[in-house]
Amino acid sequence: MTGATKQVGVVIRRSKVDHAWIDHVWSPEAILPEAPETAPKTGLGATGEVELFYAGIGTLELYTSETANYRDNLIEGKPQVWVALRTQPESGDVELVHVTADPTEGETLMEAGADIVSPVPMPAEIAGWIAAFVDEHHVERVFHKRKRDKSGPDPRKNPGLKMREREGGEA
Repeated sequence: MTGATKQVGVVIRRSKVDHAWIDHVWSPEAILPEAPETAPKTGLGATGEVELFYAGIGTLELYTSETANYRDNLIEGKPQVWVALRTQPESGDVELVHVTADPTEGETLMEAGADIVSPVPMPAEIAGWIAAFVDEHHVERVFHKRKRDKSGPDPRKNPGLKMREREGGEA
């Protein structure tokens, strides 16, 4: 269940590269605490070989069940927001796919094979919003280690064992 949502602006960077098959690479650059009324793909300026563009609006969704992850992100010292982009094969442009403040979800996006996933620094305004959400909704959950039944071998690990015992054979 979603606990809170916030729309943010996403800035991306297009950097020229010296490569035989590609002439540039895209990467997330920054998160804006408020989503501006600017059209996606609007140029924001260039410096040398780097151009900045407004990628569009991303929605940060906070879940009450994930407050421990948000808290861990905040206490790391340099909180981050993960941004996922997808490359358009025909044009070479990118589109904004997802933003998240959950480090576990950000890592999952990286492992899932999304085209471009990278963390960017979290603005102080967003960190404050997330900290207030964590303060309001976090419930410390005690980890209970499951105890294994020591009555005998686990038949799931050796399925033929039960059958041999029933037939009177040795285990």
